[in-house]
Amino acid sequence: MERPRLKNLLPVSVRTFDPEEVTTKGHRETDPRGVGLRTEDVEAIWDSVVRFYNAGLHPAIALCIRRRGEIILDRAIGHASGNSPDDPEGTPLVKATPSTLYNFFSGSKCVTAMLIHLLQQEEQLHVDEPVATFIPEFAKRRKHIITIRDLLTHRAGIPTTPEEVIDLELLDNSDAIVKAFSELEPTHRPGSVQAYQAITSGFILGEIIKRVSGKDIQQFSTERLRNPLRMQHFKYGVAPEDLDKVAVDAFTGPTPTWPYKNLVQVAFGASMRELVDLGNDPRFRTAVVPAANIIATPEEVSRFFEMLLCGGTYEDTRIFDQRTVARAVEPQVTGQVDRVLMMPIPLSMGFMLGLRSFGFYGPRTANAYGHLGFTNVLGWADPDRDISVAFMNTGKPLLSARMLAWLNVARVIGTRIPRDRA
Repeated sequence: MERPRLKNLLPVSVRTFDPEEVTTKGHRETDPRGVGLRTEDVEAIWDSVVRFYNAGLHPAIALCIRRRGEIILDRAIGHASGNSPDDPEGTPLVKATPSTLYNFFSGSKCVTAMLIHLLQQEEQLHVDEPVATFIPEFAKRRKHIITIRDLLTHRAGIPTTPEEVIDLELLDNSDAIVKAFSELEPTHRPGSVQAYQAITSGFILGEIIKRVSGKDIQQFSTERLRNPLRMQHFKYGVAPEDLDKVAVDAFTGPTPTWPYKNLVQVAFGASMRELVDLGNDPRFRTAVVPAANIIATPEEVSRFFEMLLCGGTYEDTRIFDQRTVARAVEPQVTGQVDRVLMMPIPLSMGFMLGLRSFGFYGPRTANAYGHLGFTNVLGWADPDRDISVAFMNTGKPLLSARMLAWLNVARVIGTRIPRDRA
């Protein structure tokens, strides 16, 4: 085995600037004293974001937090474009703002999952039905027993991403994509182990939505979720005329080595650098990728989780029944090490769950639910603290000691915002 060169192991950094000069505050921040907090608490949370920015892993970072339904923090720091490590000197710098659009990446799985749960709410399907009930050709290669629940809990046994799914020329060819995932052969017995499905499950669930509702997932989501939530953006991809509103993502290293290099290749079908290039490509950003490209402002992502936190309602508009939300976030898989991500991640049917000790969402967040997005993007709801959070960023590191500053943001949020219930 060839030994990796040292320079490939070093993180690729971005330039950092005076935080005060590159910070933009939204216009909707309310007085935190009205929701049981102090101004010092909010500023301590933002200070943790500034420390994360100073680590040099992210050209842009944005954070929006609602507490008891009120926006207490909505800010951005850094640059939406012009400060990627590969940008030539002299590239114009465009500041990030709370109105900048970010890709939620794998957080999109939460949105797609909730659309499936909506169809169950309306008795058009049940999560324990086989996928092949709705997509008969999916039954090939011993996949006839895979259920919708298996897909939602990453236990379908098909973590490998087909080449066709990351072929940008085929993203708008639904027939080719359906054929690609129908030809997959399980690597594990369906329902037996947790193995993260990075891309494939979204396309399968999207096809189920299309065949059950008669509408493609973009149209169904717009009518049943985005419009009731009164979102301007928050959809799979963006229109071509909005491409310049989306923050540019940047590979910030270090280059993954074995075994993580292999895991990335299996899960996504490409290397880290290739994935970042793919994510920035206009063909990807204007396509519909149900597991990976909900694009929105941080406030809109927070609004989605706030709606779930309120039992499926937003400003007196009911989108989901309360029992539908409860079913969606109920723990399904706990204590298993994911065969792809190589770490234990408790799951519901569509969400990554918090932990009693310390997890993605901070300390003592056993009842929190949300999702991680490639690679440090995070959105979640924490019922115990009555908060909904969107933590968006554009750097794409995989492993780096400097990522401790990322975990620290969730820690400070969890310690500065007290739990309303034990």
